Amino acid sequence: MVAVEPRVTEELPTRPALACIEVTSIARGTRMVDELCKRAPVHLLEAATICPGKYLAVFGGDEAATSESYQRGLEVAGPTVVDQLLLPNAHPQLFPAIEATGSVGELLALGVVETFAVASAILAADAACKRSPIQLIELRLARGLGGKAFFTLTGDLADVEASVKAAEEILERSSGLLLRTEVIARPHRELARWII
Repeated sequence: MVAVEPRVTEELPTRPALACIEVTSIARGTRMVDELCKRAPVHLLEAATICPGKYLAVFGGDEAATSESYQRGLEVAGPTVVDQLLLPNAHPQLFPAIEATGSVGELLALGVVETFAVASAILAADAACKRSPIQLIELRLARGLGGKAFFTLTGDLADVEASVKAAEEILERSSGLLLRTEVIARPHRELARWII
């Protein structure tokens, strides 16, 4: 029996990288995660089955380690790869948003961006965070969503609008993977309690 260490939020490098690999085989996905974690010291953010019967791994750390683990993951996954992304210099807000460990004090304007794929959501959330001083609330990746993904963000209305626009621009260049976006200027308090 292998002892499993408790999950601890680790200190992220100054310039973190983020990667994801989505595969069609749960068995191969499990092996892929084991191999990529053994290759270099990365922080595993997500390793789970997703609908419809696929497997998703999301991990990050310093750029060199993440790149090395990503390459190993692709080698092991081989032809089972459905989607993939290596994002050097990922915005630091992506990590707590994926793990749902961030905290938002107050919900101002609300932006919601929904995509058809995991990798495109990560890329769009990164662009949104880099465009304006917003707070990324959550980045939900595929589980219970039929393979789709979405993220929510808050901030001043002008900043939320600019960040959602940045996400749309990235997604328009990604083969039509944008499903829908919404900006709500003043969310009702009943909605707010379900968002943050």
